[in-house]
Amino acid sequence: MKREAEEDWGGGTMAATSKAAEAFVKNFEDVHRLLELHTKEGGSAKGPRHGLEVLNKAAIVLITAFWEAYCEDIAAEGLQHLLDYSESADTFPKLLKKQLAEEIKRAPNDLEVWSLAGNGWKTYLSQRMKELADNRNRKLNTPKADQLDKLFKTALGIDKISDQWSWQGSSVARSKKNLNAFVELRGSIAHRGKSSKSVTRKQVTDYIDFVRRLADINDEAVNQHVNRQTGKPLFDQ
Repeated sequence: MKREAEEDWGGGTMAATSKAAEAFVKNFEDVHRLLELHTKEGGSAKGPRHGLEVLNKAAIVLITAFWEAYCEDIAAEGLQHLLDYSESADTFPKLLKKQLAEEIKRAPNDLEVWSLAGNGWKTYLSQRMKELADNRNRKLNTPKADQLDKLFKTALGIDKISDQWSWQGSSVARSKKNLNAFVELRGSIAHRGKSSKSVTRKQVTDYIDFVRRLADINDEAVNQHVNRQTGKPLFDQ
């Protein structure tokens, strides 16, 4: 049965399905706390809140960090699923297999290749999962559309996952543009502090709803991909 752990995100609800999504929802308790403090100090009437913009800026930084962590986690979770349930290395992405092949070529032991015999490839890959994840995460830099396409292509073999980011009211192009704008706003806040662009509470709640939708889509994309490869879904629909 599908895990039904629903959370009010301020812009809708998300059924936490993958473990990565469950952690994502849990992390947002900190963002909700910032919004609660904003309401407590500034009330709920319309209009600007003097001295409280720092809470909005902090929320933008946190949301981006949680979004990046979610993407890293769901990619790693999907790859672990492939490792657990694949009967052949053929199910793994070409880029990953190429990376491992280059690693074996550089091994000082000429007999290293024999470690892949039989099911040895599973043991070999299992021992390198954390190292592979660390390498992917270092290359991610910022969780924008193009970088995330590379992440999911390298880790799982999913071509341009961002091409699935559409729903009523938002095309793929618009979703990519909006994500990049939010991430760039985080960068402005982190590097410029008080001189960064003004940030409103509405931008925070819009960002929450936006990444919630993207996470829903990414979860389903990974679930369908690993199911096609192994015959077993990451989670039940």
